[in-house]
Amino acid sequence: MAAFDKPNLIADAGLVPLVRLAERLNLPGLITYRLRIDQADNCGGAPAAKAMSLVAAMSAGADSIDVADRLRHGAMKALFARVRAPSTLSTSLRSFTHGHNRQLHGVHQDFLARLAATTPLLPGVGQVAFVDIDPTHRRVFGRSKQGAEVGRFKGVRTLHPILATLSTPLARPVIAAVRLRRGKAADARGAGPFTAEAIAAARQAGARGTVVVRADSQFYNADVVAACRRAGVRFSVTVRMNPHLAAAISTIPETAWTAIRYPEAFVDPDTDELISDAEVAEIEYTAFTGRRKAEHVTARLIVRRVRRLNAEVAAGQGELFTAWRYHPVFTDSPFEVLQAELQHRRHAVVEQVIADGKGSALAHLPSGSFQANAAWLTLWAITHNLLRAAGALAGAFHAKATTETIRAHLVHVPARLARTARRLTLHLSRGGPWQHAFADLFDAAHSPPTL
Repeated sequence: MAAFDKPNLIADAGLVPLVRLAERLNLPGLITYRLRIDQADNCGGAPAAKAMSLVAAMSAGADSIDVADRLRHGAMKALFARVRAPSTLSTSLRSFTHGHNRQLHGVHQDFLARLAATTPLLPGVGQVAFVDIDPTHRRVFGRSKQGAEVGRFKGVRTLHPILATLSTPLARPVIAAVRLRRGKAADARGAGPFTAEAIAAARQAGARGTVVVRADSQFYNADVVAACRRAGVRFSVTVRMNPHLAAAISTIPETAWTAIRYPEAFVDPDTDELISDAEVAEIEYTAFTGRRKAEHVTARLIVRRVRRLNAEVAAGQGELFTAWRYHPVFTDSPFEVLQAELQHRRHAVVEQVIADGKGSALAHLPSGSFQANAAWLTLWAITHNLLRAAGALAGAFHAKATTETIRAHLVHVPARLARTARRLTLHLSRGGPWQHAFADLFDAAHSPPTL
């Protein structure tokens, strides 16, 4: 038998410290200050209340606007006074324009800077930091969805987000910048300005030391490298093989190659095999020689070569000659060659963030309006960074955990709400496995602000 008769129960008690942390760092105030949406046209009142409702819903795992209704069950109204209905949130998102989304990007960058300054979100960011840029595609359905087009995947209509993450050797990545593009947009479209925006966000978040921008071959272009050099940061970009590169690599003497073993095997992009051992060498290389001379860039070309195995060789027959597959990286990294190569291969950490998004808010881009989906994307970025900060405050385990694990351990916590002497108390289960982590997060979120 089931009876729905307890009005003082809560399924997601972890939203209390999360929302308190956001309020302590004045996220509602940043939204009110930055976001200039006419309240007469923005159903439901102040933009901050609706944005905070969406951030809270995404923190609890909402992958569509309708799921935001989970914030209005049981005793939630006693804890959160300005939660908006899904219909109001949908109307609010549809009121966004391109200008409003640029303003929301400013909120995202300011909030990341506050999180980095007041929580252990990015340990070591002042010494060495990495900005990783990568695109992704999200499948959508319905021809009326603005910007949805058949692009990279045959017969599949997509929207095409691009994101930049910020990480350190000690910290999991957070989101520095996001942008939504139409499905057919080239991967590198607008890559130069986007790179500059991501670097500015990294600097604002405390990346004052060595900063290396890492990217795959689709971002090997003069605009990206020029943006890095103007900002005074380093770059490390994969290069596709071409005759000019092949000629340069052929000049590397055999004695220059150094064996390298990767502590974590990676998938070879040519064969889909796991690779642990390879050889590395470097030479000086001048890129973008097809452009005017002022745009030529001379830097290091670090080349990884992997032995190509001939599957057709009969058993017991030796190789007539050794064949190799070459994977070059164009970089001005200040680190020695083996370290620079290992660091570049760790660019794949950006995929962890994309996977986190596809498992939560980016499972769907919920609106038919392109600008509404762009706002949804930026609010997810704000939420992702908030969850990462909450994990860092909860302890070492959750600082490295995925956002899904943070939700499972620290957000989806059932509780009973009681009121005693005008004071609200959350009663949680005794002896839970993550009791101390939740208590650390709760205490840190409710401590006096330092900003």
